[in-house]
Amino acid sequence: MKLTFLGTGTSTGVPSLNCDCPVCMSTDPHDRRMRSSALLETDGQTLLIDCGPDFYHQMLAYHRFGQIEAALITHTHYDHLGGVDDLRPYCNHRKFPIYCQPNVAEDLRNRVPYCFVENPYPGVPTFNIHYVEPMEKFNIGPTEILPVPVMHGKLLIVGYIFNHRLGYITDAKTLPDETVAALKGVDTLIINALRIKEHHSHMNLSQALDVIKTINPCRAYLIHMSHDIGFHAEVSAQLPDNVSIAYDGLTIEI
Repeated sequence: MKLTFLGTGTSTGVPSLNCDCPVCMSTDPHDRRMRSSALLETDGQTLLIDCGPDFYHQMLAYHRFGQIEAALITHTHYDHLGGVDDLRPYCNHRKFPIYCQPNVAEDLRNRVPYCFVENPYPGVPTFNIHYVEPMEKFNIGPTEILPVPVMHGKLLIVGYIFNHRLGYITDAKTLPDETVAALKGVDTLIINALRIKEHHSHMNLSQALDVIKTINPCRAYLIHMSHDIGFHAEVSAQLPDNVSIAYDGLTIEI
């Protein structure tokens, strides 16, 4: 399996608009973060995890050519779903498969209703929605996927475990016990760490490190970070040996 981080930032991106803090003014490219999304190449197919408003620019930068078989959406917030109209080049005379919870599908139909009408305008993307439920496995081709429940504050969203080896968790504040149990044994864990200070609906850095210690993967990568996380280089130097800060464009083998 190969995972490319298309974006590793929170909903505002980094640099944030109208902000002149030291991190937003940094010249280190590792401190520039588009909204969180990833591309997983496994079992001879390519899967997209979330499709935020930066999707077009992310694909130009990191995966300009090649097919995408399907998209898996973690939740309905705009920074994870706002780029779906740009999936039109991947429809290829078919309805593009999107895997998501029913509430995400409902919001999607309201956001881009022109994609779901009986006679769509020529060229608009069209979608084939597949509902997922926490802790109910499914397959996309040969790839086994387990959606796991994640609490984004009070909102129930999902993360995904791929082939028992890769766990992808974003926007978590807490993880139910069943999710922690399911994640134990993965080789690689991707998990959010918004900033240093406490936040009402996202883990901060210390909370993410506590979860990583409990799950004990071979390695872990932090995503969904704001400018308040600090400088990439400075924070990286303080992390445990098996934990890294992901950055836009980073590709890892699993």
